[in-house]
Amino acid sequence: MRGATHARWAAGAVAVALAATACGGGSDSGGGAAGIVSSSWGDPQNPLEPANTNEVQGGKVLDMVFRGLKRYNAKTGAAEDMLAEKIDTSDSVNFTITIKDGWTFSNGEKVTAKSFVDAWNYGANLKNNQKNAYFFGYIEGYAQVHPDTGQPTAATLSGLKVVNDTSFTVKLNQKFSTFPDTLGYSAFSPLPQAFFTSHDSWLAKPIGNGPYTVDSYAKGSKMSLRKWDGYPGPDKAQNGGVDLNVYTDNNTAYTDLTAGNLDLVDDVPAAQLKNVKADLGGRYINTPAGIIQTLAFPYYTKAWNTPNGAKVRKGISMAINRQQITDTIFQKTRTPAKDWTSPVLGVDGGYNDTLCGEACTYNPTEAKKLITEGGGFPGGQLKISYNADTGSHKEWVDAVCNSINNALGNDKACVGNPVGTFADFRNQIGEHKMPGPFRAGWQMDYPLIQNFLQPLYYTNASSNDGLWSNPDFDKLVNEANAESDTQKAVQAFQQAEEVVRDQMAAIPLWYQNGSAGYSDRVSNVALNPFSLPVYNEIKVQ
Repeated sequence: MRGATHARWAAGAVAVALAATACGGGSDSGGGAAGIVSSSWGDPQNPLEPANTNEVQGGKVLDMVFRGLKRYNAKTGAAEDMLAEKIDTSDSVNFTITIKDGWTFSNGEKVTAKSFVDAWNYGANLKNNQKNAYFFGYIEGYAQVHPDTGQPTAATLSGLKVVNDTSFTVKLNQKFSTFPDTLGYSAFSPLPQAFFTSHDSWLAKPIGNGPYTVDSYAKGSKMSLRKWDGYPGPDKAQNGGVDLNVYTDNNTAYTDLTAGNLDLVDDVPAAQLKNVKADLGGRYINTPAGIIQTLAFPYYTKAWNTPNGAKVRKGISMAINRQQITDTIFQKTRTPAKDWTSPVLGVDGGYNDTLCGEACTYNPTEAKKLITEGGGFPGGQLKISYNADTGSHKEWVDAVCNSINNALGNDKACVGNPVGTFADFRNQIGEHKMPGPFRAGWQMDYPLIQNFLQPLYYTNASSNDGLWSNPDFDKLVNEANAESDTQKAVQAFQQAEEVVRDQMAAIPLWYQNGSAGYSDRVSNVALNPFSLPVYNEIKVQ
């Protein structure tokens, strides 16, 4: 998911504190009230509709408030049944989904098959303008409810049918053997009737079926979530709740953590990495995650969509000294990227550490040659856009530009282009107003190679923010999705990834570890393979 991007484009934003005083507030025992975890956060880009949230901050909340048919294991990332009793298919086109009985939403409404079908129909319908609508694109009837041009000719997906309270059928428009494994993504969450009948009220205070309920939310300040005692699932909250405190500078969040005013920071700022072990000791987490950072390009502008553009992009890639940047700026909490996926997939899952090859190897001489042959930078200067409020992006963008400038022998060839906030940054991306390359990140929605490629590079895909399009790539993705043999499907996706490489559709920078620091007031703190805190397992002393 989650973007920037999702990251869903990951990548995420973490977020000057509302006040430089104790953001967690309220307790003489530390960063939060009794039993409540206080954590850093950034305001989501959009209201928290499951099908309209494709970035990390909103994703954190959805992960606490909703449970879907599948849930990804907090340690391995494997898709495991949650509300799904079973998912049957004999042809990878027609699926019968049986849900477990006994589940309710926090308002007492029963979770039924209709709760899923109504939610998916809403998410897919063009009129509802949901950013994750694309995830329903393989269900039959999508072209009618979400046409590429014009208005919908149908209100619901013809491929969805409610059988009874505990079962529904799904018919896809082509074979998709790994479809069940995608159903842990938050876009596929069920929704209560209140979502449809009292939509504005629901948006102000979302009602879900997860281990937490939303108690209050003040934009720019704090969201308070509280344990739902009636939660029927096996993964009940081990604390009384979570206060998500908005920060626009994660250095401030880190200062609050070390001062005892905050319990959890889930993005240790780059400037503090050299100090973090001394500051926190064993309360520092640095673990691999399914996240890749890239430079994306605005192919909707003629200047960046030229016949020789791939040469320029490859030259930029070869001018970036990834190893030096990940060692010095990120203190080895990033690993230079060698493909467009993530090592957490493993070789069997599609990770290939030789795919990018020389194109991701620092070679300033060849870089200058390629950039010159490709016609140079449009307008004579490379401006890399990034959000300035979170994520330590200024440091690494400056380092990338220094590397490029050194390769070209011109200290003004590349400059950073800061955008004030993550929300403004994402809005400019969504409105296709980026003047040049921009920082992007992808945090996997589910641990499949398909998720690192299709949402980002398939024509008109949900997180294809630069509007790159290539028919050969699209064809190979379609073939991969139709393949019933998992290993053959992975191989087909790797062939599609070769097209991304050959055109340098985006420049892979580095794989990102999940990093977090926590106070001595909490224990059992961990990050899942998506780099999200496993909030429900945190215990408060």
